[in-house]
Amino acid sequence: MKAIISVLGKDKVGITAHVCNILASRNVNILDISQTINESYFTMLMIVEISSMNVSFAELAKELEQCVETIGVNATIQREEIFSAMHRL
Repeated sequence: MKAIISVLGKDKVGITAHVCNILASRNVNILDISQTINESYFTMLMIVEISSMNVSFAELAKELEQCVETIGVNATIQREEIFSAMHRL
């Protein structure tokens, strides 16, 4: 099962490290990652494999939200099927 994580905010050192540390500790595998900095704004989109994670989806979402809040950026995670349904034309 896959999920999509998006992270947005002012660029600063350690954003990717914070997110990746949470994912690694929860046994979430990063399948694809894209990062961009436009002017001073950071955006990251990740596709992750969540089949083997060791917490519930809700717990992971809360942990990600709390983790990035401490560094002043926003993160969201959605199951792939929900993300795809929301972005169909």
